[in-house]
Amino acid sequence: MQDLEALGRELQRRGKTGELKKLAESADGQRLGRMLDADRVREAARSGDGEALRKLLGGVLATDEGRRLAKQLRELMEK
Repeated sequence: MQDLEALGRELQRRGKTGELKKLAESADGQRLGRMLDADRVREAARSGDGEALRKLLGGVLATDEGRRLAKQLRELMEK
């Protein structure tokens, strides 16, 4: 969980939180959010189960929406 907190601080420091929120609220972001089981993601993150998180996210990232969102996120982080 500390890694996620550190990531959040880094995004905030770099002024990326607003842009990240826009990605999450985009049509692709909304569709992907509906695909994920929030309880399973939360439990995997809480327990530190990296393999479960990889499987959950891998399924989402295999979709067209997931690939587009990942590309946009990568571009955002490179700015």
